[in-house]
Amino acid sequence: MLSKNNLNQLERIVHEYQFEHALEYFKETIRQGIRLSKKEIETYNEIGFSRVGGDPDLPAMVDWPVNSDGTPMTFLAQLRLNELVPYDVSTLLPAKGMLYFFIGIDEPAYGIEHKVIYLTEDKLQEARRCASPEVTALEDVFTGYRVNARSTMEPPNYGYVDYDIVEDDEHDYEQYEELCFELNDENSSDLAVMFGYPSTQHGDCEYEAALHLLTGQKYNYSMDSALEQIADYFKGDSDRAKQEVQDTLLLLALDSDQDVGFCWWDAGELQFYIRKEDLLAGNFANTYCSLYSS
Repeated sequence: MLSKNNLNQLERIVHEYQFEHALEYFKETIRQGIRLSKKEIETYNEIGFSRVGGDPDLPAMVDWPVNSDGTPMTFLAQLRLNELVPYDVSTLLPAKGMLYFFIGIDEPAYGIEHKVIYLTEDKLQEARRCASPEVTALEDVFTGYRVNARSTMEPPNYGYVDYDIVEDDEHDYEQYEELCFELNDENSSDLAVMFGYPSTQHGDCEYEAALHLLTGQKYNYSMDSALEQIADYFKGDSDRAKQEVQDTLLLLALDSDQDVGFCWWDAGELQFYIRKEDLLAGNFANTYCSLYSS
């Protein structure tokens, strides 16, 4: 549900772009997101701030995660939660601590080996810069950037939008995109988004993630089939299955970025998913990672 401030802003922007015909649709489908943008190259003079790329700050008691063949995973990001909470309009994240994101080899594009680590605030007291192993799964070196967070409204993108609603005789998709850019204040410094819509062509990412998180089964590119399999997991409860898909959240989407050095296949997007139930419980042991590239 949109906050009062965001609702007022939405109504103002919709009126400015003359999209009143789709206002109720926007109210129902816009997600409250958090965007992360590049602030400055990390100097490591200070420990424990949100960072994308580079090296993590880890306590000595935390082992560097490895993939199934024993190769050290590649570090992607650390997010200090007290920096994000002021922008977490939906109050989904833990109030304090740090989230770390690591990845194994990014092939195939689904079920990618990865690790999300959550450390509580007390464990961060002993955190120090931890240099990446000489060889990691991706064999790439990423430049570390300090990041800024901001709260955003995330409307459905091209894979999720209902074209029949937003387009009419006077409005085309390009005009809808302009409205979207205004709503989420997108800029060239953006590196990542939390809780928005993943980049995709088919609008089925949450089906794939929910199916894997609940059953461990591989998605066969049929939303109906995925719902049936999830319903079977819940002893035939189709309503629960639909709710589980709805409650499968985009924990983090990392865009390709030349400055950092991220390039997910053909300049795509790396995506991490989590069940809302696990997120609210502070359980990051059960997540899903996939990749989208056009």
